Amino acid sequence: MGATAVRPNIVFILADDLSGRDLGIYGSANHQTPNLDRFAREGMRFTQAYAPAPICSASRSAFLTGRSPARLQFEFVTKLPGTEVAGNRILQIPSYPLDLPLSETTLGEMLSGAGYRTGFYGKWHVSAHNGGYLNWSTTHGPLQQGFEEAEQEFGSHPYGDAERAATDLVALPEGDFGDDALTEKAMAFLRRHRQEPFFLYLSHYYVHDPIRSRAEWSKKLNQRELPPGTDPDRVTYAAMVENLDELVGRVLNELDELGLTDNTLVVFTSDNGGHPRYAANGPSRGSKWNLYEGGVRVPFMVRWPGSVAPGTECAVPIVGTDLFPTFAAVANVPLDPRQPLDGMNLLPLWETGHSMVDRSLPLVWHFPFYHPEKGFEQARKEIGINDFEVSQTYPQSSIRVGDFKLLHFYEDNRDELYYLATDPSERHDLSLLQPDKTRGLRMALFGYLDQVGARFPIRK
Repeated sequence: MGATAVRPNIVFILADDLSGRDLGIYGSANHQTPNLDRFAREGMRFTQAYAPAPICSASRSAFLTGRSPARLQFEFVTKLPGTEVAGNRILQIPSYPLDLPLSETTLGEMLSGAGYRTGFYGKWHVSAHNGGYLNWSTTHGPLQQGFEEAEQEFGSHPYGDAERAATDLVALPEGDFGDDALTEKAMAFLRRHRQEPFFLYLSHYYVHDPIRSRAEWSKKLNQRELPPGTDPDRVTYAAMVENLDELVGRVLNELDELGLTDNTLVVFTSDNGGHPRYAANGPSRGSKWNLYEGGVRVPFMVRWPGSVAPGTECAVPIVGTDLFPTFAAVANVPLDPRQPLDGMNLLPLWETGHSMVDRSLPLVWHFPFYHPEKGFEQARKEIGINDFEVSQTYPQSSIRVGDFKLLHFYEDNRDELYYLATDPSERHDLSLLQPDKTRGLRMALFGYLDQVGARFPIRK
């Protein structure tokens, strides 16, 4: 475990739809993110980190359980049974997922069983909505999945605008991002449990649309930095990224003020790649909803004084399902062999920074659906780089082994093969030039999917 003999606190901060290139420390020239940039310099920053899925609910189910969306059969956003799919497509897609089963062991259950005080604050989205979009289920919410304390508060995110008074929507003074009740409630959890080990899961709604910001001053600054003629929504999106940065900074400052920083592991990442209309995912190809790098590459940073060396950068590929076994190792919790996981313990990597840690489990993504669900024919046909348009996504799966990545498309039973070390933008398909490598990766992909009982689209 870490250098300290006292069990460390764990804080997991999950952003929503934040691109792998949205932060200054990850190369954004348009977003000012001083808090997250400082956080990265105080710990380890991963340059090849992946979300478990290119879409929200699927990733969140995997973060919670350490099990892939394919194994969980939770590959899309939660939808009620009978939801219609617009358009006449060649393949019949699987039924949409609804509730993460209570039989699944979550991070909350694992860590509360180890004596941690557990709190979940923010976006849940792995169960049926209750009387309104994103309202928590009363039968399959965080309180039923091992978290002792929980609040679904929208904070200052536009999701909560319908309940706000007109006076709460006016522009803010320069330098002010306003109050955020979600962040305040999360910090209150820290204050209540500062004397005992705790696990805080802070699940932000930022920077998911709807696109709106009261920080007009931030929008004006970003307007000057973005190219002339930029979509105004991208200007507002930049302000939302900076708002997220401010809110994360408040939590980090609270840990400092409470004297908890040295004994607290903090992990920050995102649930999928950036939205194609607002986020510049380049040089990665694609975006949220597809399995090119732009759909699943995310920022990933970890800070743990005394255990993780500050100012370190790591290029070892990792994925969100790695967090469950890693948090178990941090808390010294033995894993249940009856619950197969799809992640590896990153603790040796964090503590040593050793780049030769074996990635013994494959990196696999499975998206057996079409997207967009409506308006598919009107969407852009080609998936490119920084198109700033929603593209047509067909049912697909992918696997990465070493620096090779294979994508399989179910409609035409077609493969694409890329060598990411020299082609990070996935521009040069090698499948015809390297048929043996293509065949081997395809066998590995379907071997894994068959092993975990994945669902597949079928011909009508």
